[in-house]
Amino acid sequence: MEVLFSDAFRESLKKHSAIKEAVRKKVDMIIENPITLGEPLKGNFRGFYSCPVRRSFLIIYLYCGICRKKGDDKILLCNDCNDCPDNTIKFIDLGPHDKTYGKK
Repeated sequence: MEVLFSDAFRESLKKHSAIKEAVRKKVDMIIENPITLGEPLKGNFRGFYSCPVRRSFLIIYLYCGICRKKGDDKILLCNDCNDCPDNTIKFIDLGPHDKTYGKK
């Protein structure tokens, strides 16, 4: 499994360092089983998955193999799409529900 973290994810992790250990545990769980743990998003967020760390604190990520299988890669147009194998997970963002969805 190849795992990538966006700059936005890393910055949010620094900002919310109080829950760093909870985020690490959730990231490890997502890496183990990205499809059953996350919830596929719809509409403007099609192709992304969300997974709660705490009640309304989310991790937003992409799983390249499923993104391509569903055809979402044609919508998302990731800059590095052709360079990433299907077993790549990209952690995109982290934060409170309303603020995280507001960034997209």
